[in-house]
Amino acid sequence: MELRMETRDLSIYYGTNAGVKGVSLPIYDHRITALIGPSGCGKTTYLRALNRMHDLNPIVRIEGDVLLDGESIYAPKVDPVVIRRRVGMVFQRPTPFPTMSIFDNVVAGLRLIGVKDRRRLAQAAERALDQAALWEEVKDRLRQPAAGLSGGQQQRISIARALAVEPEVLLMDEPTSALDPISTQAIEDLLVRLKEQVTVVIVTHNMQQAARVSDYTAFFLNGEMIEFGPTEKIFTNPADERTEAYITGRFG
Repeated sequence: MELRMETRDLSIYYGTNAGVKGVSLPIYDHRITALIGPSGCGKTTYLRALNRMHDLNPIVRIEGDVLLDGESIYAPKVDPVVIRRRVGMVFQRPTPFPTMSIFDNVVAGLRLIGVKDRRRLAQAAERALDQAALWEEVKDRLRQPAAGLSGGQQQRISIARALAVEPEVLLMDEPTSALDPISTQAIEDLLVRLKEQVTVVIVTHNMQQAARVSDYTAFFLNGEMIEFGPTEKIFTNPADERTEAYITGRFG
């Protein structure tokens, strides 16, 4: 199976405190990898290293490496802006720009990189909204403010905005934690379809969600990756007793 990304002995420090400790993890192409573990275990810290989001925090120091298509994203001449186009991110809470229209929200990233052609923007918006399973719901009100959408629709707008720049990898940090059950199911159904087009890494506190949507699961605890493998094996026959204790609800 082909690797899309990989971390090698990745450690992430906030000052002198290690948030992630020596994690080596493969991320397979066109698969969904779930990161699970209790709050504060390093999942989100790890995720943000995959597209250099920590560059924005001056106290963060990174050791080890992150590879995208076999090349280091932390090499000296690599532009983090380019990396963030190739590795998109969707955050925990929906992040539409409330005063902007639905259309302008979706194409914001494209405009940021200099795309001005109206036809290209329109085609990209339709494609991304279709990928985010939202086109049929909003195609007749693209010029209306995104603030008028439901929470689940706003999260799918955030996903469409990330997809509009055609990333190779999509990072998702607990994308359904602020949503109702119906919206959560819509996002989960969307994820399963999206992996045909992009590689997905999702942080989730919901173990049932990880079991439903992911192909591979990594269990984090106290900044370390305790266990990684096919999701079915992790949930039915984990190799480490700490993984089993967490999955069965004995802690976390």
